Amino acid sequence: MTTCQNLNLDGLVIVGGVTSNSDAAQLAETLVQKNCKTKVVGVPVSLNGDLKNQFVETTVGFDTVCKVNSQLISNVCLDAISAGKYYYFVRLMGRKASHVALECALQSHPNMLIMGEEVALSKLTLMEVINKICDGVQARAELGKHHGVLLIPEGLIESIPEMYALIQEISILHNNNVPVTEIPTQVSPWAAALFQFLPPFIRRELLLHQESDNSAQLSQIDTEQLLAHLVEAEMIKRTKEGRYKGKKFSSVCHFFGYQARGSLPSNFDCDYAYVLGHISLHMIAAGLTGYMATVANLKDPIHKWRCAAAPLTAMMSVRRHLRGPGAIPIGKPAIHPSPIDLKGKAYELLREKASSFLLDDFYRTPGGIQFEGPGSDAKPITLTIEDQDYMGDIEMLKLYLDKVGA
Repeated sequence: MTTCQNLNLDGLVIVGGVTSNSDAAQLAETLVQKNCKTKVVGVPVSLNGDLKNQFVETTVGFDTVCKVNSQLISNVCLDAISAGKYYYFVRLMGRKASHVALECALQSHPNMLIMGEEVALSKLTLMEVINKICDGVQARAELGKHHGVLLIPEGLIESIPEMYALIQEISILHNNNVPVTEIPTQVSPWAAALFQFLPPFIRRELLLHQESDNSAQLSQIDTEQLLAHLVEAEMIKRTKEGRYKGKKFSSVCHFFGYQARGSLPSNFDCDYAYVLGHISLHMIAAGLTGYMATVANLKDPIHKWRCAAAPLTAMMSVRRHLRGPGAIPIGKPAIHPSPIDLKGKAYELLREKASSFLLDDFYRTPGGIQFEGPGSDAKPITLTIEDQDYMGDIEMLKLYLDKVGA
């Protein structure tokens, strides 16, 4: 606030995802209470694509990151089928949601995608996830295929119930300022047994200090290497038991992380960001504070886009959680990450193609980002196949309320 006053700012535009825009709402509230003239507005920008709600269809950056990663994944797919003897485990950014992994799968057609939302819904254990992958490897081996590409989101490890519980115990001990070296001895007996079962490199990564929002450093946890390690052990076991008669399982691991944000932005992201900046100026000029710039009908041509300002508080909710045994539940208003809609059209499309992806090696090569020509205005698949009209729904509701005199 002191900086805003010293600079005599009329407005402050917060550019970011769920955390940044939650902070924007809190800051707007505080500045109003302190009679500071600076108006605070938010803009939806997140590589993870997890800021989605009734007002926000997608975020700036998501399209670019998915296009860049899909090209890299397609390169890996071609390398896999050329070598014919490796399984590639590719971890993608996304934190707690699998939007990037789903979009990249639809663009590049890898053999398998393990989504955190599926694992969480089915409450799959770590070994059930491993067996699911091994069953896929075995099915491909029966067709004479000993290669493949597997995508996983970085948040997958928190979607596995026992891993999430272990991470939570470690988090509570971190918050209680327990030294890192003592944490393994102070978790519960079952958590200690799980911790000792995990490979040493995963143990070290789980003990890393948390992010500013008290979550685990998911980008630093090599989940793809953990899965590859356990799948190899299970395939060796199946071979000894005579259940697997294919070639020796071999893996190669990759993490396609935040390097993708170093790319030149796609045309869609450029257009989207330009319009959001335009809206932000109008919001501040109109004296609005605590709002987010939004655009509806993004899957349509630009001249059909519909601009609006949505209150940040309408996107917020309170989720209470415990800091430890016997503690009082605490929580504060925040915008929370939106998971994959397992009843949505994008997920339905993936399920329809899952068997073909697994067995047929129907790899797709989208190529690099196009800035001119027929493919230059391509938009995320997950955006274009959904048929929600957020602003249209709001206007229909308004017309109804006007009609009934509400």
